Amino acid sequence: MSRKERKRMVVLTEVKRGKLSIAAAGRLLGVCYRQAKRIWHRFKRAGEAGLVHRRRGQAGPRRKPAKLRRQVLARYAQRYGDFGPTLAADKLHAEGLVVDHETLRRWLAGKGVWQVGRQRQQHRAWRERRECFGEMVQLDGSHHDWFEGRRGKAVLMVMVDDATNHTRARFSEAETTRAAYDVLEGWVGKHGMPGSLYVDRDSIYAVSASRRWPSKLLARSRGRSLAEPWSSWGWK
Repeated sequence: MSRKERKRMVVLTEVKRGKLSIAAAGRLLGVCYRQAKRIWHRFKRAGEAGLVHRRRGQAGPRRKPAKLRRQVLARYAQRYGDFGPTLAADKLHAEGLVVDHETLRRWLAGKGVWQVGRQRQQHRAWRERRECFGEMVQLDGSHHDWFEGRRGKAVLMVMVDDATNHTRARFSEAETTRAAYDVLEGWVGKHGMPGSLYVDRDSIYAVSASRRWPSKLLARSRGRSLAEPWSSWGWK
């Protein structure tokens, strides 16, 4: 029973008890006196079943023929299975099978070949933090009006340890390779070379084959003490 039907049930029960007149019931139900009388007579004759809409379970007056539905769904499966309802409806219309795209969407959803509602991209899987300090460090730049209009915008270059959230940051005029080197130099000078460095896909972090770190520098980085100064790494 719908909410409207439940409301009618409550109001007409009060009429039956003699606590409401039919005119008052009509005002509560938002119908005229004559319609209230018709509803009341159906309720007296059939009880709760008399309040159910008499067209419930019947096909709507604007329902498309079953033959057209079968033809549309068969044609969609044959030729337009990769199309969305809107584009498919246009293609079907050109073939003489006229159906609204929303109607086609409902038909496809009823067949289980189309998901109703927005199809969101699946979020990436959650991963556990790294176990040790320095195992992985994230480097990124945050663009913001940090000085609230007292000077031009600046970029806060930030390094964050994945295991502990330990942070090191410094301001720069722009997110450049030099700015990234500067904040990385401060980190390595204090904590040593991180096990891995996580950056986004910005062009300043893209390394071409001709500019990769020399293998001898990477070899020297293995086994270094965290207390060793930056200059001892041979970084230029």
